[in-house]
Amino acid sequence: MRKILILSPAHPLRGGIASFSERLAKELQAEGDEVVIYSFSLQYPNFLFPGTTQYSNDPAPDGVNIETCVNSVNPLNWWQVGRRVQRWSPDLIIVRFWLPFMGPCLGTILRLAKRNSNCRVVAITDNVIPHEKRPGDRIFTQYFLQPVDACIVMSKSVEQDIRQFTKTKPVAFSPHPIYDNYGTAVSREEGIQFLGLEGDTPYILFFGFIRRYKGLDLLLEAMARPEVKELGVKLIVAGEYYDQAEFYDELIQRHQLESHIIRRTHFISNEEVKYYFAAASLVVQPYRSATQSGISQIAYHFEKPMIVTRVGGLPEIVADGKEGYVVDVDPSAIAEAMLDFFNRDRTGEFQQHLQAAKARFSWDHMTQTIKQLVG
Repeated sequence: MRKILILSPAHPLRGGIASFSERLAKELQAEGDEVVIYSFSLQYPNFLFPGTTQYSNDPAPDGVNIETCVNSVNPLNWWQVGRRVQRWSPDLIIVRFWLPFMGPCLGTILRLAKRNSNCRVVAITDNVIPHEKRPGDRIFTQYFLQPVDACIVMSKSVEQDIRQFTKTKPVAFSPHPIYDNYGTAVSREEGIQFLGLEGDTPYILFFGFIRRYKGLDLLLEAMARPEVKELGVKLIVAGEYYDQAEFYDELIQRHQLESHIIRRTHFISNEEVKYYFAAASLVVQPYRSATQSGISQIAYHFEKPMIVTRVGGLPEIVADGKEGYVVDVDPSAIAEAMLDFFNRDRTGEFQQHLQAAKARFSWDHMTQTIKQLVG
């Protein structure tokens, strides 16, 4: 049995990274390891957080030991947490890195934790080079990576980014596992009823936080095509604005899309997720840039075909013509994929491929890759 510390956001913080870390902890525990998550008492200062709240109303995950103790902006706290980790003396630290802003905090904790210790550190890295760049990004990332022994990447583009900072540290690719912690699938009828939608309308889904790089505007432009409007399809936009809502409202008004869009622009709780995916026939990720996406792995869990754009690691996850479509970052290409899907009724065909492909994204594949890196 190993003692493993996961240094990452977790409940009561909300979002995909927190859900990922909680699910990873459960998998490691099932393999016989002793696991504790050190999460953040302060993750972002409010002026850096674009949403309404950083916290979830969902219940805490059962059977996961979470200690809320890390303050991202307080160097005294970093020293205290680092010494605390050192005293606990874990065999392995798994640290999640998704934003250079976190580099000074996490890098300092890791340096202190490794003093006089045989502890190994594996970083699960997302946005080594972020979508939205800020001063200091490269310096903070370099500082973080120095005490890290090895890295896990969930898209090959991130490995290329890491190699801009280090040529020697081991880096292993393991695709983002399936998010199977949102409950079992429910019927389309249950989803429609829960969401209060019309039962005879086909729906597509844009899911997750709304930021400019995620390309919702491109999807709205695709929805505005006359041939798409003629399909009678409606778009569900489910997720909180981390961008200016007025920009999207203006697009909807300009293209007269009000009757074609269902806006649920609040944070979607874990319990609600299954209903949105149940109601939708197709999930669309029209991203301008990406490393990988947890949305794809929710779609796999619920066996929903996808349209993804040809950016970052998205084409590594969705096979074009099998689990969905891989298209150019262009409204016309997105529209053509929607037309092909609905006009040819490809739901059953794609779902067969989705069912067969799910085995590639198991959680034990992720944990074994981590353990093989550190021996």
